[in-house]
Amino acid sequence: MTDVVVVGGGIGGLAAAVCCARRGLAVRVLEQARAYGEVGAGIQLAPNATRVLHRLGLLDRLRDVGVRPRRLVLSDAVTGAELTHLPLDDLTARYGGPYVVLHRSDLLDALLDAARAAGVALETDARVESVVDTGAGVSARTADGREFAGGVLLAADGLHSRVRPLLCADEPVASGYVAYRGAVPLDAVAHRSDLADVVVFVGPGRHFVQYPLRAGELYNQVAVFRSPAFARGEPDWGGPDELDAAFAGSCDHVLGAVAAVRRDLRWPMADREPVDTWVGGRVALLGDAAHPMLQYLAQGACQAIEDADAVAAALAEEPPDAALRAYQARRAPRAAFVQTTARRWGELWHLDGPAAAARDAALRARAPDDHTWVAPLYG
Repeated sequence: MTDVVVVGGGIGGLAAAVCCARRGLAVRVLEQARAYGEVGAGIQLAPNATRVLHRLGLLDRLRDVGVRPRRLVLSDAVTGAELTHLPLDDLTARYGGPYVVLHRSDLLDALLDAARAAGVALETDARVESVVDTGAGVSARTADGREFAGGVLLAADGLHSRVRPLLCADEPVASGYVAYRGAVPLDAVAHRSDLADVVVFVGPGRHFVQYPLRAGELYNQVAVFRSPAFARGEPDWGGPDELDAAFAGSCDHVLGAVAAVRRDLRWPMADREPVDTWVGGRVALLGDAAHPMLQYLAQGACQAIEDADAVAAALAEEPPDAALRAYQARRAPRAAFVQTTARRWGELWHLDGPAAAARDAALRARAPDDHTWVAPLYG
């Protein structure tokens, strides 16, 4: 019998599958799409994730297809001036792993190859409609009538998880912000930041992110802004007209870069309130199904990878029910801290008026080697 059934074949689900299989567990992944794949955007992996990927033997491959930036930079979206930066060269010495940025599909491909090599059974077109916990095991039924049984079920099926309602009666919390993002050929963006940096331009009700991917072949851009239409209660909000209006007061660099952002895809930003009910019997939540968070810390995938490592370690050491409770006890407080910190960082980035001026003064006074903000995340 399968030891672990994983619902969801994204980064968190595949990371969990690989971690469990590497510890000798039989794993099957159920992915609702017809093929495993990710959207064309970048992802940032901090040391708390790259440590795990190094133990899985994937880090060298990811460094080859990614970029190791020199600095994380915060700049003013209105003036373009740098406010502060964090050097990244010493993160491996400090935290046991480097900072790597790469295309999401490159990370997913590496995890898929690792899953296949570890003997993970990979199902597609497997949309889970119901889950039954018998006490001795778990059964998942898909929309086409197939049933998959296992010792435990890990739900890594995202913000709108179909499994989460079995454990927690809540709904996603819309932030009122929307993101436009995508990676394009480097030459398609005339207004580029230093290619050695990950740069975030912060401004009133908006921010803009730039960094290179695939050894500088691609350039990733993310434009995020607060939607007035959402605040008015309109059902269709965050459109391209609002994008242009939100960034209208920005510096020339940001204005030129925003013009190169794709307008056909947008992501309304939402999270959930932190909870400590990730586990019920032999069912557990993982990644965004357990702790969806706003993107300001670039920690969503990193926290899912931490989940994967923690739940696999617990399942390899204890009986299923006890293992899942131990996983929840270890991970839920940390994930809640990151969720709430992400919200606070979003508020900080989007300040206006005197509050923004005070923020900028504090950032300019910060020493670049001050790790007070990031040590709790990366350590």
